[in-house]
Amino acid sequence: MAQAAFFWNERCFWHSGGNYASVAPVGGLIEPLKAGGLPENPETKRRLKSLMDVTGLIGDVTCPSAAPATEEDLRRIHPAAYLESFRRICAAGGGELTQGTPFGPDGFDIAALSAGLVKQALLSVLNGSAENAYALSRPPGHHCLPDQSMGFCLLANIAVAIEAAIAGGLTERIAVVDWDVHHGNGTEGIFLDRGDVLTISLHQENNFPRDSGGIATRGSGNGEGYNINIPLLPGGGHDSYLYAFERIVEPALTDFRPDVIIVACGYDASGLDPLSRMLASSETYREMTERTMALANEFCDGRLVLAHEGGYSEVYVPFCGHAVIQALSGSDVVAPDPFADRLRKQQANERFRTLQRELIDEQAAFFGFS
Repeated sequence: MAQAAFFWNERCFWHSGGNYASVAPVGGLIEPLKAGGLPENPETKRRLKSLMDVTGLIGDVTCPSAAPATEEDLRRIHPAAYLESFRRICAAGGGELTQGTPFGPDGFDIAALSAGLVKQALLSVLNGSAENAYALSRPPGHHCLPDQSMGFCLLANIAVAIEAAIAGGLTERIAVVDWDVHHGNGTEGIFLDRGDVLTISLHQENNFPRDSGGIATRGSGNGEGYNINIPLLPGGGHDSYLYAFERIVEPALTDFRPDVIIVACGYDASGLDPLSRMLASSETYREMTERTMALANEFCDGRLVLAHEGGYSEVYVPFCGHAVIQALSGSDVVAPDPFADRLRKQQANERFRTLQRELIDEQAAFFGFS
């Protein structure tokens, strides 16, 4: 019987960034941090895998790896000139394609491996060798456009996986639910004129990128109506995510009835994240996962894939990820959340929750969900 699969590779932890202090390049008045580098670092992912080892959850999933995405896979999304530029900079010792997306000499190879993990996770679910799957992909991908890296993302991991699955004749209708705290602009841009890929992004309003993620962007041409943005107010926390799921995400997925659901699974909406002002908890992520699983069970035979995106709290990402993977696997192995009580007490008050719910209701009406 197929199990939940956890795709990972040690080499993805070896991806390196440049001389940054948070998201600002070091220099002038920007002093290097003691830890150094970008917020997107290996420790959040490594510590998630380590927590699974320590609790024993790792024993309730299969742990395959994958080959890197091939040149053919990548060229379905990225122009040859972009890939050649990426390789050329790596050969020169590393650098940046766009400011804020630095990499070392192995940057291309590791990014292709990250995309390959997501691709194989999707294929394993579609061919029935895994019940569902989680890809511990790094570097992330949901901001990357075909010809532009952005927001720590160097290759469009999920888009590469989707096109490989379509090319292989394994699927025809795919839904992407992006709950990373930042707008999934790359995935949106790649599929904006497509009616076979539904893209949904829940994100903190005007966080990153600043000029994208509004509800008016609904798609174009054949893709009109197949892009849904759900901007949430800073501080909305648990209630805002679950209410948005109830009012918009669930009816949108039910109407679309995809063959498979892919989640861009960022943990940067957590209450301990340095790059957001939301207050989600491990329980938020667990409940969103369980709701998505229920929908997948209802109309696509449980086919569900989660691809790791952002999340920059080294201490808290492991507990959020553990809750998600426990739900995926149906395991009884629990990692008690040491921050649960603190985050529960920090949630928005009733007046704020009422305002946020009213705004979500307005969005739901805009999208045609009564």
